[in-house]
Amino acid sequence: MEPEPAAAFAGDTTYSWPVKGVAVYGAAITAAMAVGYAALYVRPSAKFRSKVVGIIPARYASSRFQGKPLVPILGKPMIQRTWERAKLATTLSRLVVATDDERIADCCHGFGADVIMTSQSCRNGTERCNEALLKLKKKYDVVVNIQGDEPLIEPDIIDGVVKVLQATPDAVFSTAVTSLKAEDACDPNRVKCVVDNRGYAIYFSRGLIPFNKSGKVNPQFPYLLHLGIQSYDAKFLKIYPELPPTPLQVEEDLEQLKVLENGYKIKVIKVDHDAHGVDTPEDVIKIESLMRERNL
Repeated sequence: MEPEPAAAFAGDTTYSWPVKGVAVYGAAITAAMAVGYAALYVRPSAKFRSKVVGIIPARYASSRFQGKPLVPILGKPMIQRTWERAKLATTLSRLVVATDDERIADCCHGFGADVIMTSQSCRNGTERCNEALLKLKKKYDVVVNIQGDEPLIEPDIIDGVVKVLQATPDAVFSTAVTSLKAEDACDPNRVKCVVDNRGYAIYFSRGLIPFNKSGKVNPQFPYLLHLGIQSYDAKFLKIYPELPPTPLQVEEDLEQLKVLENGYKIKVIKVDHDAHGVDTPEDVIKIESLMRERNL
């Protein structure tokens, strides 16, 4: 299926939103440095991509960490901690958990979350978000995919990816990156990203990108780590599952690559965030230690 033209997703192109602790990556950073972050505004249309739903996809089966959403973190299930952080975001009109497992659904109902049951055939979080969107009675313009394994996600980052998508009519997808730590450079679980000078994604990889001739990590280069938070234009999200898997997507096992390989644009923001995703049981210990240090 051919991508729809950018005009199909465009609207009023005058937008305005203040940057609140989230630096827009690329050319916008240069502008912000010149005039000051508080003065960087884009005026949003009152109707363009204004209705936003946050969806936390959660599945029990995981090759690396079975039952991960239910693992306790300082006395609360991880999915609950993610939910409580996401609820603090100001751009979300609604927040739901999308799952295919009754154990997760029961847990979420226990702390008051809205739950949408989805099928086990969903191949990734994006497809699960799409199925949940189709089951919601109300129509939304933007869908935010909030990873359930980031229990310390910053609400400002959720708001940031929403606002930059609202401000970028030629993009159908937005996401966030942060600085990559040297110790994570060769970790395939830490996805890297490169962007152009206008803040659009060029590529995502489990390998180190860019990769220089020496074959070593360059301590002077500002490598970027991709964070799990993503937002989509709702029209595009309905198209995504119909697009066949692409070679790079399959090889890297990264759903963002199917978007790029089909010619769509992904807008990227750079944020100051210590990424603390939970990929293995050992990560839970690290998260709990960090929470104790910060008195969270």
